[in-house]
Amino acid sequence: MTETPNLKYIKDLAAGSEDFEKKLISIIKREFPEEKKEFLANYNSKVFTKAAENVHKLKHKIGMLGFERGYQVAIDFEEGLKEDNPVLFKEFILILEAIEKFLKGI
Repeated sequence: MTETPNLKYIKDLAAGSEDFEKKLISIIKREFPEEKKEFLANYNSKVFTKAAENVHKLKHKIGMLGFERGYQVAIDFEEGLKEDNPVLFKEFILILEAIEKFLKGI
């Protein structure tokens, strides 16, 4: 994986408002771990339709954190899960791990 998380999109969205930027980051930092945990529980239980719903939520955070290719991986993975095809799991989990590490450092 060559993409790395960044705050460019969030900074652009905030348009100079540090309060708005901090609020968005705070929301992502609060929601991401729980959404990842729920995804993994559904995935490990092979409830792929629910896991696809989790991926749908997570993909928006993936996009907000600067992953262009990762966002497409999430879209493809979500569609695959709807068809009981989890082939992109390893690639998707690398994205989630990169985000988790990034969020701990900001």
